[in-house]
Amino acid sequence: MISITERAREEVRRIIEEQSLAEGTALRVGVKGGGCSGFSYTLGFDDQISNMDQINKIEDVSVVCDPKSFLYLNGTEIDFEDNLMGRGFKFGNPNASNSCGCGESFSV
Repeated sequence: MISITERAREEVRRIIEEQSLAEGTALRVGVKGGGCSGFSYTLGFDDQISNMDQINKIEDVSVVCDPKSFLYLNGTEIDFEDNLMGRGFKFGNPNASNSCGCGESFSV
């Protein structure tokens, strides 16, 4: 399961409202090859959810992930930070054996 903190849910809600996205739009999380550590995280919004996707609905926010990415992201917690060091989503991935300094890529 992929979880999402309250701060991250608030930011997802804000973006969906600000961009006037369709009702039922989910946060799509994934991985792709690349980045300084081997894999990089992907985030986006999607209203096309496959029956193959892993879905975790927390309150009114759905987090979806394709099956291949889920192998690398199962157990991950998504948080949102807004501080002097930067603003953005952060990934707490227990499957990552190594990650880069910016936190946007990892290896297993």
